[in-house]
Amino acid sequence: MDILKQDTERADEIIGERTPDEQKYDREVIRWMRKGKTVAKAIAKANEKYQTEALQIDDDNLADVQAHYEYLAEHDAINEKLDALNKMGLER
Repeated sequence: MDILKQDTERADEIIGERTPDEQKYDREVIRWMRKGKTVAKAIAKANEKYQTEALQIDDDNLADVQAHYEYLAEHDAINEKLDALNKMGLER
């Protein structure tokens, strides 16, 4: 098994299965993070838009939620780069 496939499978395990609405929520959080918002502010913005998926964060879970979204944002950025390479004719 190649290293990229192993990494992708590991990332899928970490992220877990997400419903389409949860994926939209996650993308909204990442979008605000990329605009320079803190994770807490990005979640607040996503909560406004996707109220049924809204996360409640506090001091007890902020570090874990922040680590999750930072990982998810990095994973998303890697996938975007791989997709761009794939479009250029380079395989994954």
